[in-house]
Amino acid sequence: MGTKRHFRVWRGDSAGGDIEDFDVEVNEGEVVLDIIHRLQATQTPDLACRWNCKAGKCGSCSMEINGKPRLGCMTRMSTFEEDETVTITPLRTFPVIRDLVTDVSFNYDKARETPAFAPPPGVAPGDYRMQQVDVERSQEFRKCIECFLCQNTCHVVRDHEENKAAFSGPRYFIRAAELDMHPLDDREDRKEYAQSHQGMGLCNITKCCTEVCPEHIKITDNAIIPMKERVVDRRYDPLVWLGRKIFRRDQLDGDGMAPSSSVGVTDVAKGAPFTTNRGPEGPEVREDGRMDVTEVTLPTQGGPSPFGDQEFPLPSGRVAYQPPAPQYGVHDDGQDGDHGTDGHHQAH
Repeated sequence: MGTKRHFRVWRGDSAGGDIEDFDVEVNEGEVVLDIIHRLQATQTPDLACRWNCKAGKCGSCSMEINGKPRLGCMTRMSTFEEDETVTITPLRTFPVIRDLVTDVSFNYDKARETPAFAPPPGVAPGDYRMQQVDVERSQEFRKCIECFLCQNTCHVVRDHEENKAAFSGPRYFIRAAELDMHPLDDREDRKEYAQSHQGMGLCNITKCCTEVCPEHIKITDNAIIPMKERVVDRRYDPLVWLGRKIFRRDQLDGDGMAPSSSVGVTDVAKGAPFTTNRGPEGPEVREDGRMDVTEVTLPTQGGPSPFGDQEFPLPSGRVAYQPPAPQYGVHDDGQDGDHGTDGHHQAH
């Protein structure tokens, strides 16, 4: 014999709707999807809900349960207190079709925009050969069931509808990462494409997508962060910066990312700054028409590093600029005060 539990379910369509209250019998071992089916069978036969396998593998029954994006078939009723009200609403990020069914076509549009696997030239399908060690990193991302819970919970589009044109979302970031790590994929611009066309720069790695993934894919740590690191390597690595100061632009490699054609992409991601795809630029010259090459020709460092407190392999006597010495306390004997037992200064 089950117990009566209180449920609140959103009912409505694209024109609007409201929360309705139901008291439903709950039996031991049941999941939220079971309760929805019981509601359809006993109280509200026109309640719309998308579902298929009821085994956590099709990703169809995505919904928000007590405000958290979850699969209805994988959320056990035993996880709630007996007197707790369970509120079920549709995915907030996507337009409502009816009741708990939402229009997730945004995700399929982004899937079509993502470049497919590009096999190496001269290798026919069926002749691909890979070692397990080569595919282990990307194999995790193949577990995705496309429930789109990560897309729904990502605040870049959840709270900002205007970002949808320029942002593909975590589901397609792991697709880009999977192909970038694929040992046979012939494209070399996956990470640049993710930055310039898929809006990866909008992601601020809050890991909310990882928290809601029913397949426990480490979306942020294993896909998004490595892709971001590879993108910024060319832009902000000190050695790369120095190379760009010394060499002419036409002497540098031409593997910069292509400008974005996506609507809504601006600034760096649009392809103007920080790319080698711009036309040739002449060097800066002084008023007398001569190049200012002082920084390159001087045998000593001429100023502070543009990267902050960096240590370069230069003897201190050859450095023209000396940063201010740390202000430590001084004893009467002229020695720095308050040293710890490990030889480091202790904070005052």
